Amino acid sequence: MKEFFSPAEMLALALPDMPGTERAIQLMADREGWREPAREWAADRPDGIWRKRSGRGGGYEYRYDVLPHRAKRKLMLGQRREVAQDARAEKKKGLERDALWDWFERLPEARQQRARERLAGLQAVADLVAAGQQRELAMMHVAAEMKVSLRTLYNWADLAAGVPRADWLPHLQPRHAGRQAEAECSPEAWEWYKANYLRQSEPSHALCYRQLRRVAAEQGWTVPSAKTLERRIAGLDTTTRVFLRKGPEALKRLYPAQERDRTALHALEAVNADGHKWDFFVRFPDGDICRPCLVGFQDIYSGMVLSWRVDKSENKAAVRMAFGDLVETYGIPDHVVFDNGRNFASKWITGGAPSRYRFKVKEDEPAGVVTELGCTLHWATPFHGQAKPIERAWRDFANDIARDVRFEGAWTGNSVANKPENYGNAAVPLETFLKVVSEGVVEHNTRLGRRSKIAAGRSLAETFAASYQESPIRQASPAQQRKWLLPAEAVTARKPDGAVHLAGNRYWSEFLINHIGAKLVLRVDPQALQQPAHIYRLDGAYLGAAACVEASGFFDVDAARAHASARNDFLRAAKAMARAERRMSLDQVAALLPQIEAPEPPETKVVRPFFGTAGGAALAVKPTESIDAEESFFADFNRSVARFSVVRNEEGADD
Repeated sequence: MKEFFSPAEMLALALPDMPGTERAIQLMADREGWREPAREWAADRPDGIWRKRSGRGGGYEYRYDVLPHRAKRKLMLGQRREVAQDARAEKKKGLERDALWDWFERLPEARQQRARERLAGLQAVADLVAAGQQRELAMMHVAAEMKVSLRTLYNWADLAAGVPRADWLPHLQPRHAGRQAEAECSPEAWEWYKANYLRQSEPSHALCYRQLRRVAAEQGWTVPSAKTLERRIAGLDTTTRVFLRKGPEALKRLYPAQERDRTALHALEAVNADGHKWDFFVRFPDGDICRPCLVGFQDIYSGMVLSWRVDKSENKAAVRMAFGDLVETYGIPDHVVFDNGRNFASKWITGGAPSRYRFKVKEDEPAGVVTELGCTLHWATPFHGQAKPIERAWRDFANDIARDVRFEGAWTGNSVANKPENYGNAAVPLETFLKVVSEGVVEHNTRLGRRSKIAAGRSLAETFAASYQESPIRQASPAQQRKWLLPAEAVTARKPDGAVHLAGNRYWSEFLINHIGAKLVLRVDPQALQQPAHIYRLDGAYLGAAACVEASGFFDVDAARAHASARNDFLRAAKAMARAERRMSLDQVAALLPQIEAPEPPETKVVRPFFGTAGGAALAVKPTESIDAEESFFADFNRSVARFSVVRNEEGADD
């Protein structure tokens, strides 16, 4: 901001309360003593309030402080506006410069190279001029060297005239756009064509153009050639075309996927689970033929598949048992990423935790096995495979295991359009299927040369083991391990031995004898029913484990001998327990019984009169002075009995 002004500059600004001529302003300065340093308003101005003018003609310049208030106010406001305008101009100039360089970088390499050649010619001219050669001669020499006309070289110099040397390059490439003429097209026709073409049915350009010609003939629109409209459509933004023709999912794929860093995790800190439908037919023991489903758990840190179960469909039983295998073999994970399917959101799996199907946790809802073990649940984004790393393993399974030679003829193809010629010709037996899948999972986990940042050439199993040995792992107690076994409620302990039956299997243990006829709860592995079943009361109290009693052959002597031996052991143990429980013999019990003596007859103080039945009149009791009341009562009673007997005999009574 300028601070000193000459009288001529003050006059040019037409300041208020100031004289109208330069001479009058000079006289005002002399009269008010603008050049006297002793003035009080100059005491705080160490640089002075006046100075000699350095330009031609000399004279003096004065600070704006000497001016009247109104003149000074107008001068300061004008200065601020000029500074703001200069700043805006400078900023605009900087933006234009950035835009110019951005435009230049987007040019094809051939056009950029031509600009660099022109810049080299002008720099050669500048170097010759700096060496002392006349500019005209330098221009002629450079034009001859570059084999261009002198007029062309002067035109290049005109393009860079007044431009800083650092910005010559983009200015030396003219911003002409070439041919800009476009075929005439009615705005209504263009809008109709865009609306018809940019839809998810994805019609072809040829179809849309034929329809446009028919509509334009009726509406009187002007329509260019098909190639012109096709070029205009191609000129639209790619995201617009993808969204309108392919939908939001295709638009989402244009955005780069998130890369998640697994180096901060350790083995078994986080796992994720999902179901995989196999692309071949399997024959189950019950004769049912279908495409089975595998439910698996994968370690997120290493990518190793930790556990899996197979069933006819994805269900909560398979999820529960696969999670149980994981915890029993390796330990309890801290975080579990589940698919949003209802089988994973089942109350027996994730009860007590919010999910996309259960936004409010009910107070009376039982806690799921994952929730009870203290795992933090995470729900994957629906229909978003990138949210579940296990999807990568499913792709390997579909390419490697599903195409095993032992499944030839049973493979169905990965889509309806990819059905093989031998579709449905065979079905793999369940035993063969489980054997091949087990081998395939082991091969998947132990394959060397994994290229992830964590594996670095090792196998998934080696990567998991190296971190597992150095990581804090929570292990499940036996009581917790029984939580993931499936409950079969309301199973009765049958007479006479208390055995419980489930799915054709019989389970028995000694403690069941005390619960004969009671309703109990069994927890069993549905795919290993021959294993012991864990028995609970209906109130949840654990009773114990009952072994599966297998049926033996009718003439199997060894099985009969083993059964008899086990029964004898049971009897001996029961007898020993009974003898230990009863420490006193029966003779000792009898000896301690007290002897019972007959009690004396009680005395009564109440006399009740007796009413006879023969005459219907009551027998009077006469008081006697010589005997007391008791003796009189018994004497009268005896006489009445004797009289009653005589009367009955005379009448011939039989009873």
